[in-house]
Amino acid sequence: MWPLYAAGFTTAFGAHGVAASLGGASEDAVTSLLVLGGLLALYDGAEVVLKPVFGTLADRVGAKPVLLGGLIAFAAASGSYVLADSPGWLWAARLGQGAAASAFSPSASALVARLNPAAKHGRAFGSYGFYKSIGYTLGPLLGGLLVWAGGLRLLFGAMMVCAAVVAVWAALAVPAVPPLPKTRQTVADLVRRLTDRAFLAPTTALAGATAALSVGVGFLPVSGAAVGLGPVATGAAVSVLAATAALVQPWSGRALDAGRLTTRTGLGAGLLLAASGLAAAMIPGLIGILAAAALIGCGTGLITPLGFAALAASTPPERLGQTMGAAELGRELGDAAGPLLVASVAVVAGLSYGYAVLALVLTLIPLLVIRAAGRPFSEYSGH
Repeated sequence: MWPLYAAGFTTAFGAHGVAASLGGASEDAVTSLLVLGGLLALYDGAEVVLKPVFGTLADRVGAKPVLLGGLIAFAAASGSYVLADSPGWLWAARLGQGAAASAFSPSASALVARLNPAAKHGRAFGSYGFYKSIGYTLGPLLGGLLVWAGGLRLLFGAMMVCAAVVAVWAALAVPAVPPLPKTRQTVADLVRRLTDRAFLAPTTALAGATAALSVGVGFLPVSGAAVGLGPVATGAAVSVLAATAALVQPWSGRALDAGRLTTRTGLGAGLLLAASGLAAAMIPGLIGILAAAALIGCGTGLITPLGFAALAASTPPERLGQTMGAAELGRELGDAAGPLLVASVAVVAGLSYGYAVLALVLTLIPLLVIRAAGRPFSEYSGH
């Protein structure tokens, strides 16, 4: 399992390590805020388009080959900028990294599910989420240090080495998991499965959690600066958010496996915690910001392993890659929609109202999705 955890770390480090360093890294490559926005969007844009595609491919040819191919492609894309070091190659390398992560991220999730019995899915996804959160937490710090020491080329070189090492490790340590025989699936069958509550409920919860996390990381520093807090204090608040999310995930997974927590209760509580964090962000000063960071981190950490465990439990094993790719797409959409919603409201009415609107949305999700009429959600998830 350790190579799969390392793959999760790699995609998170690749996303945040570069994103946090681009703004001040190269005046030749990043000439305006528009260029910066484009470079930031390339990685996530590639993931939104390609994750479902590679997830389906993993079901067809096996998750391990897609995992290894993605890691090798990530190393190659990173290495291309190390060799070329030009603005054009920076765009190409960032696009290549996002496309490669689209391959090995859902494949790693599918392998976590296939290589663990259903009774241990909570613990497995909790551990996977923990190491992925470590990548998100350390990415900006390590990326900044590497850029300070040797520029963007050193950062991309470190990513190349990281992906190559994980690829070799996975090739040697991850067992081959052959694709399972499956019945023919029509487009109508796929639509029916992806619109079923067994898929929609955990995926919507994951998207909501990711939206709250993205807003916390992006806007809490803005709230801090508005009341005179310096970058050290606001950076510490973001670190509290990421660290809390990382620490809660293994506990959440173990509680699910032990029967101390149900999927339905955990997802609902996680969304309400994240909504409470956004409400706390409306309180001026450091106390409000730290409370917001801790609550959003707790909510995100609670939801992530439960959501993926529920998806694994309700999906036929031969369709795990497709389901994980589609669920990752939902998370990416939440990652984009949360900040856009808060920013749109903030432009008209102020940032506090932006927090309030997203908090309201997260509060309504359990009522509209998880507690919708029909069979209890726990019947779908197996917990």
